[in-house]
Amino acid sequence: MPSRIEDYALLGNCKTAALISRNGSIDWLCFPRFDAPSCFSALLGEPENGRWKLAPRGPMASSSRAYLDGTLVLETTVTTEDGSARITDFMPYSSCDNCVVRIVTGLHGSVAFDMDLAIRFDYGSSVPWVERHDAQTLTAVAGPDMLVLRTTALLEARDLRTTSQFDVTAGQRIVFTLSWQPSNCAVAEPIDIDAALSSTVYFWREFSDRCPDVGAYTALVKRSLITLKALTYQPTGGIVAAVTTSLPECIGGERNWDYRYCWLRDATMTLLAFINLGYMEEAAAWYEWLLRSIAGNPEQMQIMYGLGGERRLTEFELPWLAGYEGSKPVRIGNAAAVQFQLDVYGEVADAISHARKGGLPTHRRSAAIADVVMPYLERAWREPDDGIWEIRGARRHFTHSKVMAWVAFERAAANAATQPGREIFRAHCSKVAAEIHEDVCLNGFNAELGCFVQSYGSSTLDASLLQIALTGFLPASDPRFLATLEMIERHLMTNGLLCRYRTGENIDGLPPGEGTFLVCSFWLADVYGLLGRHDDARMLYEHLTGLCNDVGLLSEQFDPHAGRMLGNFPQAFSHIGIINTALNLHRAVLPQIRRTGSRE
Repeated sequence: MPSRIEDYALLGNCKTAALISRNGSIDWLCFPRFDAPSCFSALLGEPENGRWKLAPRGPMASSSRAYLDGTLVLETTVTTEDGSARITDFMPYSSCDNCVVRIVTGLHGSVAFDMDLAIRFDYGSSVPWVERHDAQTLTAVAGPDMLVLRTTALLEARDLRTTSQFDVTAGQRIVFTLSWQPSNCAVAEPIDIDAALSSTVYFWREFSDRCPDVGAYTALVKRSLITLKALTYQPTGGIVAAVTTSLPECIGGERNWDYRYCWLRDATMTLLAFINLGYMEEAAAWYEWLLRSIAGNPEQMQIMYGLGGERRLTEFELPWLAGYEGSKPVRIGNAAAVQFQLDVYGEVADAISHARKGGLPTHRRSAAIADVVMPYLERAWREPDDGIWEIRGARRHFTHSKVMAWVAFERAAANAATQPGREIFRAHCSKVAAEIHEDVCLNGFNAELGCFVQSYGSSTLDASLLQIALTGFLPASDPRFLATLEMIERHLMTNGLLCRYRTGENIDGLPPGEGTFLVCSFWLADVYGLLGRHDDARMLYEHLTGLCNDVGLLSEQFDPHAGRMLGNFPQAFSHIGIINTALNLHRAVLPQIRRTGSRE
């Protein structure tokens, strides 16, 4: 059985990432990029589906781990009755190398270690052909993929696995590197381990040291910035929602989705986080990715794309994987990519607005995109859609979707105000925005309940209604919003955290049951700030950040009853929430916050 989600740490090189458990097992790794088939899939199955474990042979008296300050280099110190040692795990940041390095260094006495390597390509299904090249080098090949293992330890083949047993004494160092390369290429030369470690530490610290002071929240913000950077696919600037697929929103359930793609909805909050912290190069790269990805027919705009802007993200299942703690199916791809989600047009308009206000250069394509998107949206906003939560039930007239259509026209009008010769376009966008505003206030408000509701004509509450204030659709002090806030607190709060909506109300076409959705609680903290409830905002923020694991990482959801993380991990939304809410708290007077987004 895999470890709990919160027991994993992240390794990454801005091309792909690995998850390593407290017991020293790398249970998830995709080469050569985030969305490639995994070569270690024990996270979603069994050790026989691939893992790389490196740990003391006997019982440990103690074990502690932490990232080297300001980096994604993980150091784990283990102590046994015979001695202690340090394990250093990292993925070198390099334009040409794609590998994992594991270094065992003796600190005092002697510690016996076991290394167990089971490579299974294609999501744990393909046993590779393994060849030994010399005493310390072997290759594993299956189809297009090759992994090269190099080590100073003695290796042994056993039951379709590679193992090693060794002792490390004070001052002694044992090194393992596992490198990916195309199988049709000659085996690459080994890397310089010390140079790779030094350059990787320099890369991460150069990035994280640019983080400005955010008072008491600086350490949290810096770690979340590093995590967001690690979720960035450096060749294109796209940022994946998480590095995993199919980690469940309910243990044993089927709400298991592939998050190794780039959602347009993430653009607004990601841009805001980067811009507000002065990371203009990263903001520009993400903005460029956004405008490349959405180029084309506005009717074909998707809510998510592949790392390079790929559009076909066909969803299918992997029946040979048992699923995380029996949570099936394991899904690859994401069918939500072809859903109609009205709010995404508002997200794009808001992202363009943030880019302009943040000082990014005006993109040559932004005005042209508006000219083709807005006429389409003027027709489409009246249609039902699949909504922010990517439901797999019947389409509805979701209130949040209409609010975001208003955002699209309101932001387009504001952007046009800075562009000469756009007066007619601006006036028309303002007119349509007013029409949508009137429609939402009439149909999205349930007079009997006295509050806004999830969809027109329903009586269901939804945390996305918090965006009514966060987008500026209505002031936070508006009585209609205050009543909505009170109802959300009363009906969607569980142990101090917010659910998206009650899944038992047969809304999304899926069996009921999921955890609290962490980003919704960050929205709530931001709303408290808008209302001047700064103590409430601070208390909720500290509750949320207290859920981070020992190395500062958060998943998508949290089960407040079982006290454990749920959903894909680490989650970009959650870490964006950590950053932006911290900035708002640090400023004391909270400005209008531009949002986050959704998931299934």
